[in-house]
Amino acid sequence: MDTTGTNNTRRALPILDSGQIGALKPALADVIEYRKSGLSLNWIVGCPLECGYCVRHLFDNFGMKVPRRLMSDEQAVQALVGHRYFRPHSTPIQLLNRATDPMLPVVKPHLFTVLRALDAQELTNHVLVITRWRVTPEDCAALNSLRHLRLTVLVTHSGIDHQAIEPVDSRIAADSLRTLFEHAERYRTVLYWRPIVPGLNDSEAQLHRARELSAYAHATVFTGLFFRQEIADYYQAHGLPLPYEDTARRKIMPEQAEQRILDYFHTPGASGAPWGALFRKTSCAVAYAHGEADYNGHYGIRELCDICPPQQIARCAGAWVRPDLAQVTADARALGATGPVEIDERAIIVEGLDEPPRYFLQHGYGFQCHDRNKPHHHRLHGRAPIGWPGPAENGTAP
Repeated sequence: MDTTGTNNTRRALPILDSGQIGALKPALADVIEYRKSGLSLNWIVGCPLECGYCVRHLFDNFGMKVPRRLMSDEQAVQALVGHRYFRPHSTPIQLLNRATDPMLPVVKPHLFTVLRALDAQELTNHVLVITRWRVTPEDCAALNSLRHLRLTVLVTHSGIDHQAIEPVDSRIAADSLRTLFEHAERYRTVLYWRPIVPGLNDSEAQLHRARELSAYAHATVFTGLFFRQEIADYYQAHGLPLPYEDTARRKIMPEQAEQRILDYFHTPGASGAPWGALFRKTSCAVAYAHGEADYNGHYGIRELCDICPPQQIARCAGAWVRPDLAQVTADARALGATGPVEIDERAIIVEGLDEPPRYFLQHGYGFQCHDRNKPHHHRLHGRAPIGWPGPAENGTAP
Protein backbone atom coordinates (compact mmCIF):
# COMPACT_ATOMS: atom_id res chain seq x y z
CA MET A 1 0.00 0.00 0.00
CA ASP A 2 1.24 3.47 -0.84
CA THR A 3 1.53 5.54 2.32
CA THR A 4 3.64 8.36 0.92
CA GLY A 5 2.22 11.69 2.09
CA THR A 6 4.71 14.27 0.85
CA ASN A 7 8.40 13.50 0.50
CA ASN A 8 8.48 11.26 3.54
CA THR A 9 7.42 7.63 3.77
CA ARG A 10 5.94 6.77 7.14
CA ARG A 11 4.95 3.50 8.67
CA ALA A 12 1.28 2.78 8.10
CA LEU A 13 -1.00 3.27 11.07
CA PRO A 14 -2.00 -0.05 12.67
CA ILE A 15 -5.53 -1.31 12.17
CA LEU A 16 -7.61 -2.11 15.26
CA ASP A 17 -8.69 -5.73 15.54
CA SER A 18 -12.33 -6.78 15.72
CA GLY A 19 -12.29 -6.90 19.51
CA GLN A 20 -10.91 -3.37 19.77
CA ILE A 21 -13.41 -2.08 17.25
CA GLY A 22 -16.21 -3.86 19.09
CA ALA A 23 -15.28 -1.98 22.26
CA LEU A 24 -15.83 1.37 20.55
CA LYS A 25 -19.09 3.24 20.66
CA PRO A 26 -21.10 1.95 17.66
CA ALA A 27 -21.36 5.41 16.12
CA LEU A 28 -17.57 5.69 16.17
CA ALA A 29 -17.04 2.20 14.77
CA ASP A 30 -19.27 3.06 11.79
CA VAL A 31 -16.82 4.72 9.43
CA ILE A 32 -19.45 6.55 7.34
CA GLU A 33 -21.83 9.19 8.63
CA TYR A 34 -24.02 11.42 6.48
CA ARG A 35 -23.68 15.02 7.63
CA LYS A 36 -25.11 18.19 6.18
CA SER A 37 -21.82 19.11 4.52
CA GLY A 38 -21.38 15.67 3.01
CA LEU A 39 -20.99 11.93 3.31
CA SER A 40 -18.32 11.73 5.99
CA LEU A 41 -15.62 9.02 5.89
CA ASN A 42 -13.80 8.46 9.20
CA TRP A 43 -11.62 5.38 9.00
CA ILE A 44 -9.01 6.78 11.44
CA VAL A 45 -9.77 7.57 15.09
CA GLY A 46 -7.65 9.14 17.80
CA CYS A 47 -6.19 12.63 18.16
CA PRO A 48 -3.61 14.20 20.52
CA LEU A 49 -4.71 17.84 20.11
CA GLU A 50 -7.06 17.93 23.17
CA CYS A 51 -9.36 20.78 22.12
CA GLY A 52 -11.82 20.89 25.03
CA TYR A 53 -14.91 21.42 22.87
CA CYS A 54 -14.15 18.58 20.43
CA VAL A 55 -17.04 16.41 19.24
CA ARG A 56 -14.94 13.36 20.15
CA HIS A 57 -16.51 13.71 23.60
CA LEU A 58 -19.75 12.51 22.03
CA PHE A 59 -18.08 9.28 20.92
CA ASP A 60 -16.43 8.53 24.29
CA ASN A 61 -12.98 8.51 22.72
CA PHE A 62 -11.54 11.85 23.77
CA GLY A 63 -8.91 9.90 25.74
CA MET A 64 -7.75 8.10 22.57
CA LYS A 65 -4.72 10.20 21.72
CA VAL A 66 -2.89 7.88 19.31
CA PRO A 67 -4.51 7.60 15.85
CA ARG A 68 -5.47 4.11 14.69
CA ARG A 69 -7.25 2.83 11.59
CA LEU A 70 -10.52 0.93 11.61
CA MET A 71 -9.80 -0.52 8.17
CA SER A 72 -7.28 -0.19 5.37
CA ASP A 73 -7.29 2.85 3.11
CA GLU A 74 -8.44 0.71 0.19
CA GLN A 75 -11.34 -0.66 2.22
CA ALA A 76 -12.27 2.88 3.25
CA VAL A 77 -12.50 3.97 -0.39
CA GLN A 78 -14.62 0.94 -1.25
CA ALA A 79 -16.92 1.60 1.71
CA LEU A 80 -17.45 5.18 0.56
CA VAL A 81 -18.08 4.68 -3.14
CA GLY A 82 -20.20 1.58 -2.43
CA HIS A 83 -22.37 3.33 0.16
CA ARG A 84 -26.09 3.44 -0.55
CA TYR A 85 -26.12 7.24 -0.40
CA PHE A 86 -23.06 7.86 -2.57
CA ARG A 87 -23.68 9.43 -5.98
CA PRO A 88 -20.65 9.77 -8.27
CA HIS A 89 -19.85 13.42 -9.15
CA SER A 90 -22.71 14.66 -6.94
CA THR A 91 -22.57 13.64 -3.27
CA PRO A 92 -20.33 16.00 -1.28
CA ILE A 93 -17.68 14.12 0.73
CA GLN A 94 -15.90 14.88 4.00
CA LEU A 95 -12.74 13.07 5.03
CA LEU A 96 -11.59 12.56 8.64
CA ASN A 97 -13.63 15.37 10.15
CA ARG A 98 -14.92 13.57 13.24
CA ALA A 99 -12.27 11.73 15.26
CA THR A 100 -8.81 12.97 14.26
CA ASP A 101 -7.05 15.77 12.41
CA PRO A 102 -6.29 14.74 8.82
CA MET A 103 -3.04 16.72 8.65
CA LEU A 104 -1.35 15.09 11.63
CA PRO A 105 1.98 13.67 10.37
CA VAL A 106 0.91 10.05 10.96
CA VAL A 107 -2.55 10.58 9.45
CA LYS A 108 -1.99 12.62 6.30
CA PRO A 109 -0.24 9.83 4.30
CA HIS A 110 -3.50 7.89 4.60
CA LEU A 111 -5.53 10.98 3.71
CA PHE A 112 -3.47 11.46 0.55
CA THR A 113 -3.78 7.78 -0.35
CA VAL A 114 -7.58 7.98 -0.20
CA LEU A 115 -7.67 11.29 -2.09
CA ARG A 116 -5.54 9.85 -4.86
CA ALA A 117 -7.67 6.71 -5.04
CA LEU A 118 -10.86 8.76 -5.40
CA ASP A 119 -9.23 11.04 -7.94
CA ALA A 120 -8.01 8.03 -9.94
CA GLN A 121 -11.68 7.10 -10.45
CA GLU A 122 -12.09 10.52 -12.11
CA LEU A 123 -14.73 11.50 -9.56
CA THR A 124 -15.58 15.19 -9.50
CA ASN A 125 -17.39 15.25 -6.16
CA HIS A 126 -16.79 18.06 -3.71
CA VAL A 127 -14.35 16.84 -1.04
CA LEU A 128 -13.97 18.75 2.23
CA VAL A 129 -10.92 18.33 4.46
CA ILE A 130 -10.92 20.20 7.78
CA THR A 131 -7.72 20.82 9.75
CA ARG A 132 -6.21 23.04 12.40
CA TRP A 133 -2.72 21.53 12.11
CA ARG A 134 0.40 22.26 10.09
CA VAL A 135 0.24 22.28 6.30
CA THR A 136 3.47 22.51 4.30
CA PRO A 137 4.21 23.57 0.72
CA GLU A 138 4.89 19.87 0.01
CA ASP A 139 1.38 19.05 1.22
CA CYS A 140 -0.01 21.72 -1.08
CA ALA A 141 1.85 20.17 -4.02
CA ALA A 142 0.25 16.81 -3.22
CA LEU A 143 -3.19 18.43 -3.08
CA ASN A 144 -2.60 20.30 -6.35
CA SER A 145 -1.72 17.03 -8.06
CA LEU A 146 -5.36 15.89 -7.87
CA ARG A 147 -6.96 16.37 -11.28
CA HIS A 148 -10.66 15.69 -10.84
CA LEU A 149 -11.95 16.13 -7.26
CA ARG A 150 -13.27 19.55 -6.27
CA LEU A 151 -11.20 19.79 -3.11
CA THR A 152 -11.62 22.37 -0.36
CA VAL A 153 -9.34 22.56 2.66
CA LEU A 154 -11.07 24.30 5.57
CA VAL A 155 -8.69 25.62 8.20
CA THR A 156 -10.22 25.81 11.67
CA HIS A 157 -9.13 28.98 13.46
CA SER A 158 -10.75 30.01 16.72
CA GLY A 159 -8.31 32.49 18.21
CA ILE A 160 -9.09 31.01 21.63
CA ASP A 161 -6.27 31.89 24.02
CA HIS A 162 -7.49 29.79 26.96
CA GLN A 163 -4.98 26.93 26.84
CA ALA A 164 -7.09 24.57 28.93
CA ILE A 165 -9.89 24.87 26.37
CA GLU A 166 -7.69 24.90 23.28
CA PRO A 167 -4.04 23.94 23.83
CA VAL A 168 -3.25 24.27 20.12
CA ASP A 169 -1.79 27.67 19.27
CA SER A 170 -4.08 29.36 16.73
CA ARG A 171 -0.98 30.70 14.96
CA ILE A 172 -0.46 27.18 13.60
CA ALA A 173 -3.80 27.33 11.79
CA ALA A 174 -3.10 30.90 10.63
CA ASP A 175 0.23 29.84 9.11
CA SER A 176 -1.40 26.84 7.43
CA LEU A 177 -4.11 29.03 5.95
CA ARG A 178 -1.55 31.40 4.43
CA THR A 179 0.48 28.50 3.06
CA LEU A 180 -2.57 26.85 1.51
CA PHE A 181 -3.80 30.08 -0.04
CA GLU A 182 -0.39 30.98 -1.43
CA HIS A 183 0.00 27.61 -3.17
CA ALA A 184 -3.62 26.97 -4.21
CA GLU A 185 -4.05 25.88 -7.82
CA ARG A 186 -6.42 22.93 -8.10
CA TYR A 187 -7.96 23.22 -4.62
CA ARG A 188 -9.60 26.02 -2.65
CA THR A 189 -9.12 27.03 0.96
CA VAL A 190 -11.68 28.34 3.42
CA LEU A 191 -11.15 30.07 6.76
CA TYR A 192 -13.31 28.07 9.17
CA TRP A 193 -13.75 30.63 11.96
CA ARG A 194 -15.07 28.55 14.83
CA PRO A 195 -16.24 28.06 17.49
CA ILE A 196 -17.07 31.66 18.34
CA VAL A 197 -18.07 32.04 21.98
CA PRO A 198 -19.01 35.47 23.41
CA GLY A 199 -16.52 36.59 26.04
CA LEU A 200 -14.00 33.91 25.10
CA ASN A 201 -12.74 34.74 21.62
CA ASP A 202 -14.64 37.75 20.35
CA SER A 203 -12.51 40.59 21.69
CA GLU A 204 -11.61 43.46 19.40
CA ALA A 205 -8.15 41.98 18.87
CA GLN A 206 -9.50 38.51 18.11
CA LEU A 207 -12.08 39.83 15.64
CA HIS A 208 -9.38 41.90 13.97
CA ARG A 209 -7.14 38.84 13.65
CA ALA A 210 -9.87 36.78 12.00
CA ARG A 211 -10.83 39.60 9.67
CA GLU A 212 -7.25 39.98 8.46
CA LEU A 213 -6.93 36.22 7.97
CA SER A 214 -9.92 36.29 5.61
CA ALA A 215 -7.62 37.86 3.03
CA TYR A 216 -5.80 34.52 2.86
CA ALA A 217 -8.86 32.42 2.00
CA HIS A 218 -11.19 32.03 -0.95
CA ALA A 219 -14.08 32.36 1.52
CA THR A 220 -14.73 32.57 5.26
CA VAL A 221 -17.45 30.82 7.24
CA PHE A 222 -18.19 31.54 10.90
CA THR A 223 -20.15 29.44 13.36
CA GLY A 224 -20.77 28.96 17.05
CA LEU A 225 -20.17 26.28 19.64
CA PHE A 226 -21.56 22.77 19.53
CA PHE A 227 -22.27 22.42 23.26
CA ARG A 228 -23.72 19.03 24.10
CA GLN A 229 -24.02 17.55 27.59
CA GLU A 230 -20.92 15.39 27.14
CA ILE A 231 -18.87 18.51 26.44
CA ALA A 232 -20.43 20.36 29.37
CA ASP A 233 -19.51 17.42 31.62
CA TYR A 234 -15.90 17.65 30.47
CA TYR A 235 -15.81 21.39 31.17
CA GLN A 236 -17.20 20.87 34.68
CA ALA A 237 -14.84 17.98 35.46
CA HIS A 238 -11.84 20.09 34.48
CA GLY A 239 -12.94 23.31 36.14
CA LEU A 240 -13.40 25.15 32.85
CA PRO A 241 -15.76 28.12 32.64
CA LEU A 242 -19.10 27.04 31.17
CA PRO A 243 -19.85 29.16 28.11
CA TYR A 244 -23.62 28.72 28.46
CA GLU A 245 -26.01 27.64 31.19
CA ASP A 246 -27.79 25.21 28.88
CA THR A 247 -26.71 22.66 26.32
CA ALA A 248 -28.33 22.31 22.90
CA ARG A 249 -28.73 19.88 20.03
CA ARG A 250 -27.66 22.52 17.53
CA LYS A 251 -24.74 24.96 17.49
CA ILE A 252 -25.08 28.08 19.62
CA MET A 253 -24.54 31.50 18.07
CA PRO A 254 -26.37 34.25 20.00
CA GLU A 255 -27.98 37.00 17.96
CA GLN A 256 -25.92 39.82 19.48
CA ALA A 257 -22.69 37.92 18.90
CA GLU A 258 -23.56 37.33 15.27
CA GLN A 259 -24.49 40.96 14.69
CA ARG A 260 -21.27 42.16 16.29
CA ILE A 261 -19.27 39.92 13.97
CA LEU A 262 -21.17 41.07 10.89
CA ASP A 263 -20.77 44.74 11.81
CA TYR A 264 -17.06 44.33 12.43
CA PHE A 265 -16.34 42.14 9.43
CA HIS A 266 -18.20 44.31 6.96
CA THR A 267 -16.39 47.50 7.97
CA PRO A 268 -14.18 48.40 4.98
CA GLY A 269 -10.42 48.18 5.37
CA ALA A 270 -7.96 51.05 5.12
CA SER A 271 -8.17 50.92 1.32
CA GLY A 272 -11.94 51.31 1.48
CA ALA A 273 -12.46 47.77 0.18
CA PRO A 274 -14.43 45.19 2.18
CA TRP A 275 -12.76 42.14 3.66
CA GLY A 276 -13.12 38.59 2.34
CA ALA A 277 -16.51 37.06 1.59
CA LEU A 278 -18.23 35.87 4.78
CA PHE A 279 -20.86 33.13 5.03
CA ARG A 280 -23.01 31.57 7.74
CA LYS A 281 -23.00 28.07 6.24
CA THR A 282 -20.11 25.81 5.29
CA SER A 283 -21.54 24.66 1.96
CA CYS A 284 -22.18 28.30 0.99
CA ALA A 285 -18.51 29.15 1.52
CA VAL A 286 -17.34 26.02 -0.32
CA ALA A 287 -19.63 26.67 -3.27
CA TYR A 288 -18.55 30.31 -3.51
CA ALA A 289 -14.88 29.32 -3.41
CA HIS A 290 -15.45 27.07 -6.43
CA GLY A 291 -17.70 29.52 -8.27
CA GLU A 292 -20.76 27.28 -7.97
CA ALA A 293 -24.26 27.39 -6.49
CA ASP A 294 -24.71 26.03 -2.96
CA TYR A 295 -25.33 22.30 -3.08
CA ASN A 296 -27.46 22.45 0.10
CA GLY A 297 -30.04 24.76 -1.47
CA HIS A 298 -29.77 27.42 1.24
CA TYR A 299 -31.12 29.96 -1.23
CA GLY A 300 -34.57 28.85 -0.07
CA ILE A 301 -33.77 30.27 3.36
CA ARG A 302 -33.44 33.83 2.12
CA GLU A 303 -32.45 35.39 5.45
CA LEU A 304 -29.21 33.40 5.27
CA CYS A 305 -28.33 35.11 1.99
CA ASP A 306 -28.36 38.70 3.22
CA ILE A 307 -24.58 38.71 3.76
CA CYS A 308 -23.66 36.85 0.55
CA PRO A 309 -21.93 38.57 -2.39
CA PRO A 310 -24.43 39.54 -5.12
CA GLN A 311 -22.76 37.30 -7.69
CA GLN A 312 -23.17 34.31 -5.41
CA ILE A 313 -26.83 35.07 -4.81
CA ALA A 314 -27.30 35.19 -8.58
CA ARG A 315 -25.58 31.78 -8.98
CA CYS A 316 -27.75 30.18 -6.33
CA ALA A 317 -30.93 31.79 -7.67
CA GLY A 318 -30.18 30.41 -11.13
CA ALA A 319 -29.66 26.87 -9.85
CA TRP A 320 -32.48 26.79 -7.28
CA VAL A 321 -35.46 24.94 -8.74
CA ARG A 322 -38.49 23.85 -6.77
CA PRO A 323 -38.67 20.07 -7.31
CA ASP A 324 -41.68 18.11 -8.48
CA LEU A 325 -43.82 17.07 -5.53
CA ALA A 326 -44.77 13.69 -7.00
CA GLN A 327 -41.13 12.77 -7.64
CA VAL A 328 -40.00 13.96 -4.22
CA THR A 329 -42.83 12.05 -2.57
CA ALA A 330 -41.86 8.86 -4.39
CA ASP A 331 -38.20 9.27 -3.40
CA ALA A 332 -39.08 10.08 0.21
CA ARG A 333 -41.43 7.09 0.48
CA ALA A 334 -38.70 4.82 -0.89
CA LEU A 335 -36.45 6.07 1.92
CA GLY A 336 -39.10 5.36 4.57
CA ALA A 337 -40.93 8.66 4.94
CA THR A 338 -44.29 8.60 6.68
CA GLY A 339 -47.05 11.18 6.68
CA PRO A 340 -47.57 13.86 4.04
CA VAL A 341 -44.66 15.26 2.02
CA GLU A 342 -44.83 18.99 1.35
CA ILE A 343 -42.75 21.52 -0.55
CA ASP A 344 -42.99 25.18 0.38
CA GLU A 345 -40.93 28.19 -0.69
CA ARG A 346 -38.17 27.22 1.75
CA ALA A 347 -37.85 23.46 1.91
CA ILE A 348 -39.10 19.93 1.38
CA ILE A 349 -40.89 18.89 4.57
CA VAL A 350 -41.03 15.23 5.56
CA GLU A 351 -41.80 12.98 8.50
CA GLY A 352 -40.21 9.71 9.60
CA LEU A 353 -36.76 10.32 8.10
CA ASP A 354 -33.66 10.89 10.19
CA GLU A 355 -30.79 13.05 9.00
CA PRO A 356 -29.01 10.76 6.46
CA PRO A 357 -31.98 10.22 4.11
CA ARG A 358 -32.97 13.88 4.48
CA TYR A 359 -29.46 14.93 3.42
CA PHE A 360 -29.63 12.44 0.56
CA LEU A 361 -32.76 14.18 -0.71
CA GLN A 362 -31.33 17.63 -0.01
CA HIS A 363 -28.12 17.05 -1.95
CA GLY A 364 -29.94 15.26 -4.73
CA TYR A 365 -32.37 18.11 -5.34
CA GLY A 366 -30.22 21.06 -4.21
CA PHE A 367 -33.20 22.03 -2.07
CA GLN A 368 -33.49 22.10 1.71
CA CYS A 369 -35.19 19.08 3.36
CA HIS A 370 -36.56 19.48 6.88
CA ASP A 371 -38.18 17.26 9.48
CA ARG A 372 -41.66 18.55 10.27
CA ASN A 373 -41.10 17.77 13.97
CA LYS A 374 -37.83 19.73 14.14
CA PRO A 375 -38.68 23.02 12.42
CA HIS A 376 -36.04 25.53 11.35
CA HIS A 377 -37.25 28.83 12.73
CA HIS A 378 -36.80 32.11 10.90
CA ARG A 379 -33.20 33.40 11.24
CA LEU A 380 -32.29 30.48 13.52
CA HIS A 381 -31.94 28.04 10.63
CA GLY A 382 -29.89 25.15 11.99
CA ARG A 383 -28.90 26.96 15.20
CA ALA A 384 -29.95 26.68 18.83
CA PRO A 385 -32.45 29.23 20.21
CA ILE A 386 -30.08 30.21 23.04
CA GLY A 387 -29.42 33.94 22.82
CA TRP A 388 -32.28 34.62 20.40
CA PRO A 389 -35.75 36.05 21.07
CA GLY A 390 -38.67 33.67 20.64
CA PRO A 391 -41.11 33.99 17.74
CA ALA A 392 -43.55 35.97 19.87
CA GLU A 393 -40.81 38.42 20.85
CA ASN A 394 -39.36 39.13 17.43
CA GLY A 395 -42.65 39.10 15.59
CA THR A 396 -41.78 36.32 13.20
CA ALA A 397 -43.50 33.04 12.57
CA PRO A 398 -41.64 29.75 13.04
